[in-house]
Amino acid sequence: MNFNDKIYIAGHKGLVGSAIYRALQDKGFSNLVIRDKKELNLLDQNQVADFFRQEKPDYVFLAAARVGGIMANKTYPAQFIYENLQIQNNIIHQAYLNKVQKLLFLGSSCIYPKHAKQPIKENYLLTGKLEPTNEPYAIAKIAGIKMCQSYNRQYETDFISAMPTNLYGPGDNFDLKTSHVLPALIRKFHEAKENGQEKVTLWGSGSPKREFLYVDDLANACLFLMNNYNENQAINVGTGQDISIKELAEMVKKITEYEGKIEWDTSKPDGTPKKLLDVSRLHELGWEHEINLKKGIEKTYNWFLKNI
Repeated sequence: MNFNDKIYIAGHKGLVGSAIYRALQDKGFSNLVIRDKKELNLLDQNQVADFFRQEKPDYVFLAAARVGGIMANKTYPAQFIYENLQIQNNIIHQAYLNKVQKLLFLGSSCIYPKHAKQPIKENYLLTGKLEPTNEPYAIAKIAGIKMCQSYNRQYETDFISAMPTNLYGPGDNFDLKTSHVLPALIRKFHEAKENGQEKVTLWGSGSPKREFLYVDDLANACLFLMNNYNENQAINVGTGQDISIKELAEMVKKITEYEGKIEWDTSKPDGTPKKLLDVSRLHELGWEHEINLKKGIEKTYNWFLKNI
């Protein structure tokens, strides 16, 4: 990417999109195109077509998506599959029609089989059954990867896909009904401290292990891949390190300075037992994360205190 190239960030107000927007600005890119939901409804095919015809972006970061944790995925499965399919279909197709030089599609580590061998390599995709709690979302994201690959094969486009692990950071969703595990823990422990609660009840057993990547690290990886990656196969983006939810809860408890007890509600689902990405291909290209989990949670909690 050159500094004068026109770059469209789809979903620039979300967790990932806002981090990509910050990273581009920090690197000196100024010809950035953004639209909020009121200006451009990405579910509307005609609106997206008009936008691309008018703006003609050179590069596209496709970070727009409907996302959420276990509860949101269980509650809104139809919205998760419909909205994600619609958004990516509209943008990827218009990127092809309007001769976008390169597009980066952001998927998710939940695309991989529930019981995939660990750590998860990119070629494990579609080798087993998905985790039922987020299957509609995962299927939409798999469709996005296959769409990019298919357009590359048929139309010789340069559409790449990155599969990030669990993300967190500034701009995260802290709504307990729809958030992912880490922001939910931050909010629960903070409110328990503020309200003087003696205990905090958390879902599941605490035994599942998860990998977490600070969102500004992901944004830097996205810029790196846009400039250095051209393969048709999706590529994993993560830290290559995981932690149990129990250990994570203890870490968040300490950072938020909550002094009560943790109780585990084992009647609630755990989800996938372990989900660690193999990031060796990304490391071989020359990119590694910079912000460790403790530092990242501290930065996220400070953002939460100022903004939420």
